[in-house]
Amino acid sequence: MLKRVFDICLSILGLIVLWWLIVLLAFIAFLDTRQKGIFNQIRVGKEGRLFNIYKIRTIKTNSKNSERISSLGKFLRKSKLDELPQLINVLIGDMSFVGPRPDLKGFANNLSGEDRIILTVRPGITGIASLYFRDEEATLNQKRNPEKYNRTVIWPKKVELNKAYIENYSFINDLRIILRTILEV
Repeated sequence: MLKRVFDICLSILGLIVLWWLIVLLAFIAFLDTRQKGIFNQIRVGKEGRLFNIYKIRTIKTNSKNSERISSLGKFLRKSKLDELPQLINVLIGDMSFVGPRPDLKGFANNLSGEDRIILTVRPGITGIASLYFRDEEATLNQKRNPEKYNRTVIWPKKVELNKAYIENYSFINDLRIILRTILEV
């Protein structure tokens, strides 16, 4: 209950203080990508419920339907500013500030046995696994087979870290994770 009240209060405060930045970044992303500045994507949330996650668009699609991350998009991803619209997800209850990152259907479907504990909590904007793999995109770009590396190395470690977070949950740890996220980003 304390976690949800904290999430609501902090997301309202965040939206009041940062609404102008979200709108500005969405407008700049629109100019940069020639597509809607905010996009949504289906993710798996608490109890396996699907929801739309909101982000600032960072990918350009050219006339041949190939995609690439724009220069602005690289900055937004590195600084995590592309995730500011997720304050809306927190406010409406799809997400929390801290928790396992929400996965795509293909990954969440692979959770079985005690690993399914990850689906008992709201996914987070940040979390211990997000901090551990904060340079995940750069790491994957260095691999010859990034999809295989993600499935065989990164995904199992994320599951391990997220299970430990849930099994040892405390509000104080959430505050530490938020502070660490601010300091490391």
